[in-house]
Amino acid sequence: MRLRTLLGDHPGTAALKNGSIRSDLVAFDFAQYSPTNKGFKPMVREGAFDVSEMAIVTYLMARSFGKPMVLLPDVVLARFQHGHALYNTRAGKLTPGDLRGKRVGIRSFTTTTGAWLRGILANDYGVDLDSIEWVTFEDAHVAEFVDVTKRAPAGKQIVQMLSDGELDAVLGEKSDHPDLKPLFADVDAEEKAWFDRHGVVPINHMVVVSRAMSEQHPDAVQEIHRLLGESAAASPAAPRFSRDEMQRSLQLIIDYSAQQKLIPRAFAVSELFDDVTRSLS
Repeated sequence: MRLRTLLGDHPGTAALKNGSIRSDLVAFDFAQYSPTNKGFKPMVREGAFDVSEMAIVTYLMARSFGKPMVLLPDVVLARFQHGHALYNTRAGKLTPGDLRGKRVGIRSFTTTTGAWLRGILANDYGVDLDSIEWVTFEDAHVAEFVDVTKRAPAGKQIVQMLSDGELDAVLGEKSDHPDLKPLFADVDAEEKAWFDRHGVVPINHMVVVSRAMSEQHPDAVQEIHRLLGESAAASPAAPRFSRDEMQRSLQLIIDYSAQQKLIPRAFAVSELFDDVTRSLS
């Protein structure tokens, strides 16, 4: 069975993508999108792939609108988020507590990194997210989501707007520009303290399959999961989550997403899977 597949270049997908891990049951026709997240919109809106990497917040939103996709318990990208928030030092010192009334840029309000960072700001630093003027550059992957943020002028670039003083801070970005520094002063210490409080490594991207694939070819879905696991095991740099660790990370991003009204209610983690994928381990 040949599968239309979207997977980015990650440590845990390398062995699968370079062909060193193969299957007698399924074969992958890899689509080329750079960056990979450019392929999430066609997957959500058109069902463009049988197997797809997917930002977890995009999946939660797609799930809330009944999109025909099913989550696999396979993480391909996970990272701490504190280092992906910047401010411009030329405007003076800025801390998370100073964001009230500020103009904060983010590529799309619905990015997974943005949702993690807003959850951190609101729940660990007491920031009123509604007091911030959010400036965005792209719409959501899920077409049905109503975005009420302010859109940046056409042609503007997020980091350049921060550098030019048109934004006070940005989320979801990194830069080596000498004037742009992390919003969290000591990123390593902040991330360690956050992990000590929550016991969670933030999940960014997992893998989904089409609902039709899961319903009609459960054996192929099981094989996809096996291959992803074998590919991840081939790289010491691939993210590794126990079932409990994945459960905690997913529950926290579900809670953050509901709190931010990206989804209408907080799902139970088990709702993200179906009878086929829920049994995978």
